[in-house]
Amino acid sequence: MGLAKSFVRLAKQLPIDLAQATMNERTKGKLIALDLVPRLPEAERGSQTALDVGCRAGNQTRWLENIGYTVTSVDVEKAFDKCVVVDADKRLPFDDNSFDLVWCSEVIEHLLNPAFSTAEIRRVLKEGGRMILTTPNSYFWLMRPLHLIGLTPDKLQQSGHRHFFRERDIRCLFPNAEIFGYFPYMLIKRKIRCCLGPLTPTFVVCERQPVVGSVA
Repeated sequence: MGLAKSFVRLAKQLPIDLAQATMNERTKGKLIALDLVPRLPEAERGSQTALDVGCRAGNQTRWLENIGYTVTSVDVEKAFDKCVVVDADKRLPFDDNSFDLVWCSEVIEHLLNPAFSTAEIRRVLKEGGRMILTTPNSYFWLMRPLHLIGLTPDKLQQSGHRHFFRERDIRCLFPNAEIFGYFPYMLIKRKIRCCLGPLTPTFVVCERQPVVGSVA
């Protein structure tokens, strides 16, 4: 077991894009998610609102601001000056239909009840708005041999993770969303939409809020 844990520590230092700590801010999953954010024309900059759930040090908040969004940043603790302390396990302190965009990267795996929290995100989204979310895939192929020797997801991932998602879990939480991933993990990393369960280390979710009265 000690040898296996040493192998995991070594693997996390390699320049392989498995969304581990050393690649966290430039992982392909995050880049795919960022590319799903609608760019605002110059004339509309500042006119649309975004909520950054789990903003941490504010890196994605700043990115959203740079492309023209007015951003409200929340987290369970204050890590940068614009952060508002909000517990995403509870009802969000915002009115219905408040935001054009909700960004939520590497958060739902930490929450007590992801179904409740994602329902809250849908509540605060405007009609036609987007929820863009990323979360780890705990069961892609590189993890399965480690699971067999006792290194289960709860031992491999951060201690704050409460949920360890498979593809079916994500599709159950987001039945109407587009779901993406990537493969392979070095050099050329391609966005994929099929075979996500065995291949991608990260799920990327893009869900659009329905427009009432629209014709499908």
